[in-house]
Amino acid sequence: MDYIDNDGNEQIYDPPDREKEVFRDFINSLPLIPPQEIAGRLEPLGYKGQDEPRRALSLMAYRHIRRLKRLHLQGENRRQLPPKQNTMLVGPTGCGKTYLVELLFQQIFQLPTVIVDVTSFTESGYIGDDVNTILTRLLYAAEGNLLMASCGIVCLDEFDKLASSTSNSRFAGEGTTKDVSGYGVQRELLKIVEGTDIMIPMDYGYSAFGQRAPLSTRDIPFIACGTFSGIDEITRSQGKSIGFRDKKDQAEAGSPVLEEIEIFQRYGFLPELMGRFARIVRFQALPAETLKRILHDNVLPQFVREFKIEGLQLTVTENAINHIIHRSRKRGTGARGLHSGLINAIEQAAFETFQQMTNAEVIIDLNGGKLGMDIRKRA
Repeated sequence: MDYIDNDGNEQIYDPPDREKEVFRDFINSLPLIPPQEIAGRLEPLGYKGQDEPRRALSLMAYRHIRRLKRLHLQGENRRQLPPKQNTMLVGPTGCGKTYLVELLFQQIFQLPTVIVDVTSFTESGYIGDDVNTILTRLLYAAEGNLLMASCGIVCLDEFDKLASSTSNSRFAGEGTTKDVSGYGVQRELLKIVEGTDIMIPMDYGYSAFGQRAPLSTRDIPFIACGTFSGIDEITRSQGKSIGFRDKKDQAEAGSPVLEEIEIFQRYGFLPELMGRFARIVRFQALPAETLKRILHDNVLPQFVREFKIEGLQLTVTENAINHIIHRSRKRGTGARGLHSGLINAIEQAAFETFQQMTNAEVIIDLNGGKLGMDIRKRA
């Protein structure tokens, strides 16, 4: 792999043979699972709802694995392969965007994966995390193997917070626009999202003289996640839409259609950066039925097991569950609000019962519009 060192000299990086061997074994071990089966595996792992995004990301994961095998095992020329697919996930808080990324790439495929909050990054030369340290984190996730890091996944969470203050949009619940340094960070991201060879710092320090290593981003898909609060107002004003495209648009390989790029530009993003995301996937707010399944299957069991270890039976009534779901939807916190909506009542019950009594049923119920606790001794 060719790269330019810190002195501006062209160099060729040749990884050690052992690193190459580990990398080839890793690529060979990656399972080539049909997209439909990938989507089906998400349900037992706790992912509920979002059928369309689930299918889109499952197909993206399959294509990434297939591309890696064709490139590194079958020796195909990169120019003959489809390009890597950078993807943008748009949807409200708590709808399962980053959770889907975690399950797909960290659990099912166990690829080096990092999920970073981009609000902590600044343009080079300013105090804060340099954008290039995103790749440093990916290298750490790959246990220092540069080749394995070069095929990992980068998830840019809170991506919408990079919108520039020059945006003309209006943000729900806000009277001002986004951070003034947004364009600077966007420019820094542009070169690594597109695909290039770059010298990355080997640690998180700010020293320009620290050790660096070359890393290619040509095979690293970038997934940007954000709520994009207020973007619906822009789309309605222009009579356009963001998200799933019709079959004609989907049949055209390449960047988002021009209307979508224009909408994101009005929101405060560089059109060059948005053009690097070949797929925009729209997530919907989770309905009450899905939130109830998440509460029953994902949230409650962990508390029930904890109380069982203490010799107690925990019961949450349907009235209490419906109250938690209603409050979560009203606040717009989605699945994230389920845990916080229950935790106060659970903590009160735990404080009053743990190591104080056994062989009892602890009931969380709705009392006077608030969650309360009742304790019943079991026979």
